[in-house]
Amino acid sequence: MKTISIVSPVYNEEGNIRVFYNSLSSVVKDIKQNYEIIFVNDGSLDGSPIILEEIAREDKHIKVIHFSRNFGHQSAITAGLDFASGDAVVIIDSDMQDPPSIIVDLIKKWENGYDVVNAHRRTRKDSNIKAITAKIFYKVLNFLITNKIPENVGDFRLLDRSVVDVLKKLPEKDRYLRGLSCWVGFKQGIVDFDRDKRYSGTTHYSLNKMFTLAFDAIFSFSKLPIKMALFSSFLFFLVATFVLIYAVISWALGYTVVGWASILFIFSTLSSIQMLVLAIISEYVGRIYTQAQGRPLYVVMDTINF
Repeated sequence: MKTISIVSPVYNEEGNIRVFYNSLSSVVKDIKQNYEIIFVNDGSLDGSPIILEEIAREDKHIKVIHFSRNFGHQSAITAGLDFASGDAVVIIDSDMQDPPSIIVDLIKKWENGYDVVNAHRRTRKDSNIKAITAKIFYKVLNFLITNKIPENVGDFRLLDRSVVDVLKKLPEKDRYLRGLSCWVGFKQGIVDFDRDKRYSGTTHYSLNKMFTLAFDAIFSFSKLPIKMALFSSFLFFLVATFVLIYAVISWALGYTVVGWASILFIFSTLSSIQMLVLAIISEYVGRIYTQAQGRPLYVVMDTINF
């Protein structure tokens, strides 16, 4: 009999954990597979750690990883993959937006020969702003990168052990696991589902975190930004050359040209494009610096039931 590992990151989810655990337990007990449920406490500041420890004492299938501080959602998922021992690993958040019942469908798809089974959001009960920005993000991302990522697919997915082993070898520090899961290849499948609202609390993905995730996706999987910067620099170099030629000809013919407006425009434009190029280059250099530091993605303070 094969083993299914279920990985769930937790950050300040004290209002959701019990409900999520009860729902998840009723599902996994019916799948007729060995299973383990790994909760990764990503430095929660509320009562989440206490609740997780209570559940772990009640149910030995529950395993808990406590981070020493908050390292971020992607690092929490990575830790879950590192500690998981199952033949397949399911990643699911604990806020009840992704219904645990869909895990059954993911496993069936896996048993039919798929190595990566992505849970596709057929509908979602998020705010209009979040739904629109998510749609725009995936359109822009797939325009920029070569390895296309399925739209309306989050981190909720099933990964075969062979895929998990490959992901564990990837050295990136700025991780975007949705992209990496597609980048590795293998046989990919889709399961449709309807996404619910959060059971309790508010989303922990602030606008700043969403931008950070978007930057990780774009700069980890595309060199197009730096190519666009180079193209823009070349374009404005041509414009500046033509303006210089025009200025020389005007001077030679004795024209009197005030020119302050055009000079201001040219310098402002060139300064702006230079700042853009420097910003893009700095982003790549910053990621190289982070990679070169070689620090771990997370620090484990304690584990339970491992």
